[in-house]
Amino acid sequence: MYSKIKITGIINIETGMHIGASDGFSVIGAVDSPVAKDALSRIPYIPGSSLKGKLRSLVAKAYSNGDIVSEFNNQDDKITRLFGAGADKNGNHPKPSRLIFSDMIMENIEELKKNGVEDGTEVKEENTIHLITAVAKPRQIERVVRGAKFPLTIIYNAEKENEKELLEDIETVALGLKLLSYDYIGGHGSRGYGRVTIDNINAECVVGDINKEILDKCNELLKRN
Repeated sequence: MYSKIKITGIINIETGMHIGASDGFSVIGAVDSPVAKDALSRIPYIPGSSLKGKLRSLVAKAYSNGDIVSEFNNQDDKITRLFGAGADKNGNHPKPSRLIFSDMIMENIEELKKNGVEDGTEVKEENTIHLITAVAKPRQIERVVRGAKFPLTIIYNAEKENEKELLEDIETVALGLKLLSYDYIGGHGSRGYGRVTIDNINAECVVGDINKEILDKCNELLKRN
């Protein structure tokens, strides 16, 4: 039976995170590289596309044979059935993603304001030095502050009653979330940006009907990692 599993949790920002917004226009004196903010509230958010792309990249590396990750359509079936694939020249039909990612708007902005962080961000001054001329090129990068929290929501579409495949899919999601906690999200991760932890992970059936034992196994897989 067709059903949907909702996976929720909290993404905790452990080091300043930078997911950039468009900088097509900026006034004099503005930050060189601002973070993405919700258009209505102006509160920082993590685009669902950023999380989806990062998780796919991480599990694709984990499942690759060697250091080179295959193109989307040639990746392991565990990946393409979860994250999707396009039609190709060999006549293969596109595969829709079984995962739906939501944008995540910072949920503890009021708490951060009480601690003196008015908009949930900080500006980090950085400098690059030309190796030959020694000329400095300063820049300002906006970051979401350490301590910010974002509500994680992923919907998994269980298209058929196949316990083995469903659990394999959830195990792949769990692997991606585990790898993310040892990696980073956003830009400049090699310089210490974007480290996260994920708490309170939970899976529940929100559409249709899934055997409780299977759902319990899903939660065991998610919480084990």
